Amino acid sequence: MITSKIFLNALFFRQGLIQPWIKLGTALCALSLLNACTQLEIDDSNHFDNNGRDLTAQKRKALYLEEQMSPGLPYPSPQFQQGLQQQIHYLNRIKEQDYQLDTLNFSKSSLLSVTNEINLWLQNPTYTPQLVAHQISGQDQRANVQITGYYVPILSVRHTPDNDYKFPLYKKPKAPIWPQGKPLPSREEIDFDGALDGMNLELAYTNSLVDNFFLHVQGSGVVEYEDGQKRLLSWGGVNGHAYRSLGKELIERNEIEKSKMSAQAIRKWLADHPERQREIMSTNPSYLFFSEGPTTPVGAANLPLTPRYSIAVDPSVIPLGSILLGKLPKLDAAGNLIDHEFHLLLAQDKGGAIKGPGHIDWYQGIGADAKVLAGQLKHFGNVWLLLPRESTIAK
Repeated sequence: MITSKIFLNALFFRQGLIQPWIKLGTALCALSLLNACTQLEIDDSNHFDNNGRDLTAQKRKALYLEEQMSPGLPYPSPQFQQGLQQQIHYLNRIKEQDYQLDTLNFSKSSLLSVTNEINLWLQNPTYTPQLVAHQISGQDQRANVQITGYYVPILSVRHTPDNDYKFPLYKKPKAPIWPQGKPLPSREEIDFDGALDGMNLELAYTNSLVDNFFLHVQGSGVVEYEDGQKRLLSWGGVNGHAYRSLGKELIERNEIEKSKMSAQAIRKWLADHPERQREIMSTNPSYLFFSEGPTTPVGAANLPLTPRYSIAVDPSVIPLGSILLGKLPKLDAAGNLIDHEFHLLLAQDKGGAIKGPGHIDWYQGIGADAKVLAGQLKHFGNVWLLLPRESTIAK
């Protein structure tokens, strides 16, 4: 494997000077050996015009490709600094462990060193963090990573069911209610066949099974009861069935064009075809359960999520507690890609649909505005795992 050193030629700028985030220049590419044609490319459902994917990038075999930073990082908002302190707290409380990601080897202490380097830089912007960027290969092995978005919705719910509010949100069944080792039921069995009825697992009732479905996809949400009480329902486990994308299903059935696919498009299709909701939603047998959590949304790392900085990852390729640099899609009001911008990211969450090196989910916040931003994101960018200079690559 040939490893290239690419320099990111940019200057630090403090927030409020010139612009809040820096463009790091146009030269961020990875040279690599060409791989055989059998290497995985992206799913056909992600082929659409102006999707941000770089088709000219060469393939490479390694999961990560090292690139030297000199010195360029985009200066973040105060929100990031709050999230960083949470990240430091998380790394200080988990046990020491080693990570081996293909040819890249490092430890939990390496991740903690990155947070300390970033923290030093935030306190003194003249300081140059001693970091190295490792670009992830993406599913297509050309460094193209799909960037989707998620948010925390606010749902109107009831404590007890009535004629309208009759669709339950469940906590996960456990022994002795559910026999240990027995497979949990599928989405169709739970939502349409009543597989969990009578087990006292209901946390709340909504007036829309479609809203429930999207809450499962988001992983958490704020619910407001009839008495005005608000609670956060957080990720409480899954049923163990494989995740299947409804967007992909509807594209393959020629129900929605690839270029027009979004969360809003799926919602509209389901609203226009109520008689087919069971058929389509049941194609995704994965089912998410909830737990009543704290007052702020938290991710899988049990950390409060930071809007526009927290991301959901596959921990087998990006460890929780990592800091990453992203070259992320910048969209116009209609959801069209107009550019990419560099952004620091905090790996603080995971999700059933986030598998492998080709996909991250970018947290947008709470409520209606975040819903729009999250629903539009489906484009490609690049992602670099930041590690201290002393990290080594196994030869």
